[in-house]
Amino acid sequence: MATVATMNGSGQQAFAPVLNALATMQQSNVGDAQKGQAHSYLEQFQKSSEAWTSTFAMLQSPQSTDEAKLFAATTLKGKIIYDFYQLPRESLPQLRDTLFELLASYAKGIRPIRTQLCVCLANLAIQMLEWGNVLETVVAKLAGDQTNIAWVLQFLHVLPEEVTEGKKINLNEDELTQRTSELLTDNAQQVLQLLTQYAQSSPAASKDPLLMDCITSWLREVPLKDIVNSPLIDVVMSAVQTDTSFDSAVETLCAIFRETRGQVDENMDIIKNVYPRLAALQPRIRTCAEEEDWETYKGITRIFAEAGEAWAILVARQPQQYRAVVECILECCLWDKELDALSQTFNFWYELKQYITIERYMEARVQFVDIYSKLVDIMIGHLEYPESNRADIFEGDREAEEKFREFRHQMGDVLKDCCEVIGVTECLQKSYVQIENWVNTYGAQTSDNNIPHWQKLEAALFSMRAMGRMVKPDENIMLPRLIPLLVQIPDQDKVRFQAVMALGRYTEWTSKHPNTLQDQLNFIMACFSHKDKDVVRAAALSFKFFCCDCADLLKDFMPQLQQFCESNLDALPSSSQEEVTEGVAAVLDKQPLDSLYSSFKLCCEPVMKRLMAMAQAATQKEQKLAIADKLNLVTILVQYVKPWVEPAQSHPVVQYLQEIFPVLSAICERFVDCVPIVERVCRCWRYMVLSYRHHTAPLLPQLADKLAAGFTASRQGCFLWATDSIVREFSDVSTYVTKDTTDAIYTFYEQQATTFLRALNDLPPEQLPDVIEDFFRLSTDVMLYHPNKILLSNLMPTILQAASTSLTLLKEEPLIATLHFLRDFLAYGGDNAPSSSFDEDGQYRPRPNPASIQTSVRTLTHNEGEALVQRCMTGMMYSFPPDCFPDASGVLLALFQLLPAEVAGWTAKTVEMLPQGSIAPQERERLLRNIGQRIESGEVRRIRAILQDFTQGYRRRNVAPREGLGRLEAVRFRFAG
Repeated sequence: MATVATMNGSGQQAFAPVLNALATMQQSNVGDAQKGQAHSYLEQFQKSSEAWTSTFAMLQSPQSTDEAKLFAATTLKGKIIYDFYQLPRESLPQLRDTLFELLASYAKGIRPIRTQLCVCLANLAIQMLEWGNVLETVVAKLAGDQTNIAWVLQFLHVLPEEVTEGKKINLNEDELTQRTSELLTDNAQQVLQLLTQYAQSSPAASKDPLLMDCITSWLREVPLKDIVNSPLIDVVMSAVQTDTSFDSAVETLCAIFRETRGQVDENMDIIKNVYPRLAALQPRIRTCAEEEDWETYKGITRIFAEAGEAWAILVARQPQQYRAVVECILECCLWDKELDALSQTFNFWYELKQYITIERYMEARVQFVDIYSKLVDIMIGHLEYPESNRADIFEGDREAEEKFREFRHQMGDVLKDCCEVIGVTECLQKSYVQIENWVNTYGAQTSDNNIPHWQKLEAALFSMRAMGRMVKPDENIMLPRLIPLLVQIPDQDKVRFQAVMALGRYTEWTSKHPNTLQDQLNFIMACFSHKDKDVVRAAALSFKFFCCDCADLLKDFMPQLQQFCESNLDALPSSSQEEVTEGVAAVLDKQPLDSLYSSFKLCCEPVMKRLMAMAQAATQKEQKLAIADKLNLVTILVQYVKPWVEPAQSHPVVQYLQEIFPVLSAICERFVDCVPIVERVCRCWRYMVLSYRHHTAPLLPQLADKLAAGFTASRQGCFLWATDSIVREFSDVSTYVTKDTTDAIYTFYEQQATTFLRALNDLPPEQLPDVIEDFFRLSTDVMLYHPNKILLSNLMPTILQAASTSLTLLKEEPLIATLHFLRDFLAYGGDNAPSSSFDEDGQYRPRPNPASIQTSVRTLTHNEGEALVQRCMTGMMYSFPPDCFPDASGVLLALFQLLPAEVAGWTAKTVEMLPQGSIAPQERERLLRNIGQRIESGEVRRIRAILQDFTQGYRRRNVAPREGLGRLEAVRFRFAG
């Protein structure tokens, strides 16, 4: 650090490779390999000790580009946050002074660089504990040169946020708490005075966006009442009226609202001070809309919406006093022609609805009925598609079309809120009136090729569909008028689509009003031959809902439904085929048991015949995928047709499944190298067991043979997944499951485990992630049902080694499955088995764990524990996805609980293996000392948090990418100001 401030030519030569690497990343004619090398070099540079001096040199050198200087400033920020331990304490004053010099030189320079340097200074202030008068030192820089005001304000802006994020800094909790008090709490009033003085210093200062940013940052540190009672509140309200400071002032005002949320009683004086000032903003709603100033309109809408959200409880308590803010929000919804600001109000309408639908706020509900009634009209109006004579309304912009569709569903949620406030009948009536008005106005002009202003009709239908979930099946006022109207609407693609979808939303109502069923079903079935694919898909979905909700009404029409499906099924896309089949399955499920076999066969036999024909001819990938899709239809029937049958009786469906099992087995064997097909066959087999449970016992021998043979031949995890269903269903000895069966199932597991271990021995785990996941999920269940066998098995040491190897993976799902298995395994080392349960009285009854099991687990842990500790810790430090952290730390805790002294030693060895310089010696010593203290005091559970903090801190410093590089494919730095 001795040369930080004065870099000579040799220093500039030292950072030349950095400039070259940055230039490489920005050149469009450079290949990905070169860019990758440059990116890797820059990442290593950011974490090197040389970066301390090189970054200062780059910031001071006229040869550095603006991009290089921003990279240097960002790198320096990372060094101060993560690598502070690399600096000797005596160099810190020079580092601080050099930062002051740089900030002065960039006071009028590029703002992003200045911001990064201010963040550097803030983090230095947090960690430089001996720096006791931080604010005085910084503010003193203004006395010498008022041009420093920009970076001083920027420093004040970033300081609270950086202190709040202080957990990423390597300070202990007591030090951070003390430093927070010194930097923020103790300086709050001085900052308030400083900002007030600056705001009053000139008209330009009062409109400075940076002043607004500072006020926003210090809102949680300075008592809110002090800010609102100071001249700053008028400064903020004036800034909202000024273009240059508008965006920042909106942020400040919304932050003030948020600070009052949840504590409105404590902040009543503040709210009474601020609320009247909002009235001055109301005229701008209409003005901005007329001038089409939609950006400002969006900001004004946000102000009213966030005020309404924060004070929703007050609006509910005193509806007359706070009605004005609700009217303003409604007006914001009314004039939003661009639909860009509207979404900001949605949460307010929901929050207010939550309050005023409570009995105690009934008066407010009455007061706001007219508001919500108008809101329904506004939302239905905004639901309309843009008027256009083009066939493609969005002119090929699929992203804009999808965004509009998603936005309409959000408006549909607001309509649901309105239903709860003013009632579904009135809301449905508005939809009905819209449809009726369209018919009266344009019905006579309608022809096959001309549907004038169809957008209005479609919007009304969409609103009816959106409100469907709120309508109870006993609604008898509007739906008897609406439903007959829907089946007569004209045939325009989007209108017909909404009509079909709306009918599908009201199938529960139809089940209670069977007189309307035939017309609706005829309408939907006719849509299966519609020219528009979206209408056909909608028809399939609505058909499913009709069959599921009206199954009792349709159960006598099974032959007709089957004939309709056989005629139309193959012409549908695969997803629609599944929906139609699910609908048929719902009706099948209602069939009498004495005819279920024939009915099930009637529906499934055509699918099986097509499957056999397809299997004989399939050679291409597309043909094989078609087989997989068709197999899924069989699975759907098995999954949903599962009426209860007496345990002692044979199941009619299983009787038919025994007939088709050889066909499924033959398809699986023939296409054993086709993953989609074997996965679908295994899924079908799995649902056979899950749906019909012990009734599938006659199938078990051949099913086990096919699963074992399939796994051996393909090494696909789906065979283990299907095996798991058998383990779950047939591992408890009962009247219908014999001990011989459970023993045979465990033997079957060992056979599958042996095949898995051989596969893992032949191939690296990276090639078997799904198989690993399925195996350890299966093994976890086997350990639950057969602990006395698996934990004493000769396979267990090898399974533990496989678990240790599997922890080198980078994929989340297999890692979590492996960690869950290890946690359950280690739990068997204690006095009580983890499979303890609650008795009939709800009392917890631990199940004693046999001494032989405890001894076996402890012995296995002693032999394999060191590898597990290393894998878990290195995974948490380097490679585990974040969601794996809780389970990985849980494994480490379980290890400490079993063998505390040994695991402490293994942890020390693991830490010693870390690269030199990656952690400070004092940090290593503190970790091991804390672990030792927790073991001695019997507070082993607290070690988990210690290890989590250590590994996460290590990962942030040494592994996680640091800021400043951007993405390889688009490294362009943008500057503002």
